[in-house]
Amino acid sequence: MKMPILWVGVCALALHATPAVAQDHNQMDHAKMGHDMAEMPAATSDNPAEGSGTSRLPGNEGGMHGLHLPVVKDWMVMAHGYAWGVTTDQSGPRGDDKTYVQSMAMLTAERQFEGGRFQFKSMLSAEPLMANRGYPNLFATGETAGGEPLVDRQHPHDLFMELAARIDVDIAQDASLFLYGGPVGEPALGPSAFMHRGSAKLNPEAPITHHWFDSSHITYGVATAGISTRQFQLEGSVFTGREPDEDRWDIEKPRFDSWSVRATFNPSPQWALQVSHGFLKQPEFTIHPDENEHRTTASAHYANGKGLTATAAFSAKNRDPGPTLTAYLLEANWDIDDHHTVFGRFENVKNDELFPDHDDPLHEVPFRVSKLQAGYAYRLPLTGPLNLALGGTVSAYAKPNALDGAYGSNPMGFTLFAKLSLGH
Repeated sequence: MKMPILWVGVCALALHATPAVAQDHNQMDHAKMGHDMAEMPAATSDNPAEGSGTSRLPGNEGGMHGLHLPVVKDWMVMAHGYAWGVTTDQSGPRGDDKTYVQSMAMLTAERQFEGGRFQFKSMLSAEPLMANRGYPNLFATGETAGGEPLVDRQHPHDLFMELAARIDVDIAQDASLFLYGGPVGEPALGPSAFMHRGSAKLNPEAPITHHWFDSSHITYGVATAGISTRQFQLEGSVFTGREPDEDRWDIEKPRFDSWSVRATFNPSPQWALQVSHGFLKQPEFTIHPDENEHRTTASAHYANGKGLTATAAFSAKNRDPGPTLTAYLLEANWDIDDHHTVFGRFENVKNDELFPDHDDPLHEVPFRVSKLQAGYAYRLPLTGPLNLALGGTVSAYAKPNALDGAYGSNPMGFTLFAKLSLGH
C-alpha cells in the first residue's frame, strides 16, 4: 500500500514543477466530451485507446464511453457499467444449467494538468451475490469454492475489481512517464482483460483460457511504472501474485512478491500489439501451494473503426516446478449495422486441472481441448448512454477420446442473454 501512495505523491510534486509540453494525452479528448454519450461523436483516433489497467487497445476502438458527469470543476468524471442477465445450459455428464447476472460498475475521474494528467479509477461488481461456484463453463478451471477446485465453472468476480490511480508527466513532445498503482489493480501482464476488449464486448462467457491470459486483472496490490509515446509503451510492475481468495467482499493484503514487464506497439489506429512476461508467486495458492508461475503472452488487437474488432493471442504458463501449458485464442465482434452484431471465439488450451481428485488416474494429466463459440445480438439504443442487447450463443468442443467418460462424446453449450449497459 505505501509504495503506490508514495509514488503518486512524488509525481504530484513533479507535476507542478514540470513545464507545459504540447502532448495530446492519448486516451480521452475532453474537447469532444459532452455530459452524456449521445453528444459524443463516433470515436476514432490516432492515439491508442485504454484497455484494462494500463493496457492499450487500437485507437479505432475509441476507448471507454459512458455517462459524463459535471461533478467538480476541471475534472472529467465518467460512469460506465452493465447488468447482464444470462441463462446457460451445458450438456454432457459434467454439464449444468443456471440463470445468473453478471455486473460491473466503473467510475473514473480525470484532470488534465499543465504538463500531465491525473486519473482515479474504480471498478466494482455485485457478482459476490452469486454463489461462490459461479456459473457453468465447460473446461474452465481456476480458483476454488468451499476449498474445492472449480472445474467446468467460472468463478464470480470480487466486489472490488479496481481501486487505483495513475499519473502521467510529459517529458517530450510525444512522450510521457507514468505511474499506476493502488490496493486493487492490474499489472502489466497479458492483453487487456476480456470484458474490456471490443472483440468480446457481447460474449457472455469468460474464456476457458482466462487463467492463461488475464487472470491477474484483479490483483490486490499493484505498482506499475512506464514510458509511453503515441506508438510505443514499455512498462513494468510489482504486484501480488496470489489470485483472490473465496471471500469476494474484502480487500486482501498486498504482498508485492511478483513482477512483470510488457511492451506494446500501436503502429496505426487499427492495431495494438503486445508481448509480456511475468513471474507470479503461488498464483493458485489453494490448489498448487508450492508452485510459482512464469507466464509469457503475446497478442494482436485489430479494429477497423467500422464495427469490426478482433483479437489473436498466445500464452505459455510455466509452472515452477511443473509443466509448461500453452493456450491460443481468436475472437471477433462485427457490428454489422446499428442493430445487428455477430461474434465468435475459438480457444485451444492444454489443461491439467480437469480432474482435481488426487485418487483419479487422470489427476494432473494434461489434455488439449478446444472450444468454438458463435453468437448473435440485437442491439437497442434506449435513451442517452443506455443500451440493451439481446442475444445468444452456441458452443461446441473438441477433445481427446479419453475425456468421453467425463464429458460425453459431443458436449454442447447454449446461452441466452440480455445486457443492459451504460455506455459501451
